[in-house]
Amino acid sequence: MNTKILHKEVQEFILEKSNSSIDLSILILSGSPFKDITIQELAQQIQGNRKTKRKLPLWHTKSGIYYPPTLNLEQTSSEATALYKSNLISGKTLIDLTGGFGVDDYYFAKRIKKVIHCELNASLSEITTHNFKILEVNNITTIHGDGLEILKNQSTVDWIYIDPSRRHDSKGKVFFLEDCLPNVPNNLELLFGKSSNIMIKTSPLLDIHTGIKALQYVKEIHIVAVDNEVKELIWILNKGYTGEIGMITVNIQKSGNQEFSFFQNEEIKQPLNLSAPKSYLYEPNAAILKSGGFLIIGNTLGLKKLHNHSHLYTSEKIIDFPGRSFEILIVYLYQKKVIAKSGITKANVTTRNFPESVALLRKKLKIKDGGDDYLFFTTDHTNKKIMIHCKKVSRD
Repeated sequence: MNTKILHKEVQEFILEKSNSSIDLSILILSGSPFKDITIQELAQQIQGNRKTKRKLPLWHTKSGIYYPPTLNLEQTSSEATALYKSNLISGKTLIDLTGGFGVDDYYFAKRIKKVIHCELNASLSEITTHNFKILEVNNITTIHGDGLEILKNQSTVDWIYIDPSRRHDSKGKVFFLEDCLPNVPNNLELLFGKSSNIMIKTSPLLDIHTGIKALQYVKEIHIVAVDNEVKELIWILNKGYTGEIGMITVNIQKSGNQEFSFFQNEEIKQPLNLSAPKSYLYEPNAAILKSGGFLIIGNTLGLKKLHNHSHLYTSEKIIDFPGRSFEILIVYLYQKKVIAKSGITKANVTTRNFPESVALLRKKLKIKDGGDDYLFFTTDHTNKKIMIHCKKVSRD
């Protein structure tokens, strides 16, 4: 951490360039205007300021914030998801074994009297310590070191928080908690010896059933999406818990959160209720789709599915639905000549349980992207391929 970056004239330079449209690669070629500060260090601060504008607005607007390398910012929670997690906890003490840039801990500190931030990366620990001072947080203690080793020397705490990172990407999009650092499954005895409550943040790429098998005493799994993109899976472990696992889905939006909850074992008990498309069509948000609650969402809300594998729902009367809602204008059998007669040349196209891709359909049917029309290519309850022409229903 180069403290000379915090000097007033340097901060003014960083802010000016951050708010400009200058390409950082061009800026780097121009060299640094400041002694003892490299142009690469300046570029890191400018890029950090730009990247936090939407994800971390508090950090972005606070004068004197020091930004770490881009990778650390990409791995950190957003303010929206950090705030959500903070509302799941209470008590006097929490230890974060993988503190990182400290966004989660900033919000935990508003709910917990004492937070311990552990970070293995010395530079990142120093940066986060500085930023907590700038943010005027006085109930977070930062410690540089291995979180598990630090935990061994701590007395019991109300909560343990862990955001394990993947060791490598050799397995592609499939990964296991055992492949992460720290290895949570191998250290559960230590963790539960220090706290009865554990919160684990994982990537949405982690398979839910695989995660359940690897852990113990899973009480809740929160599937957290922001603007219909799943960002995190939050696992709540409670020592000794043997009840049913609660599945809590949330889609965080400026217009208000969409929430839907159920117990995991309820899904397999649900009957399959199918129907032809009626007056309205519903597409669940990404958090519900990740949860696997394909039958219970429809049955709970009194909807019918179009097909067991389509995950689209329909009703005669409009309802408040955690996802997108559409008014059905007309349903076509999927035949090129029939669809061509519809006269649709521009629309938003979606496929669900359909053998052809959106790109191929656009090319084949000569449909441009955009406009107010929505086309769903899917399979109906009789296994016929259909196209549903809709208009989006705006909800106040």
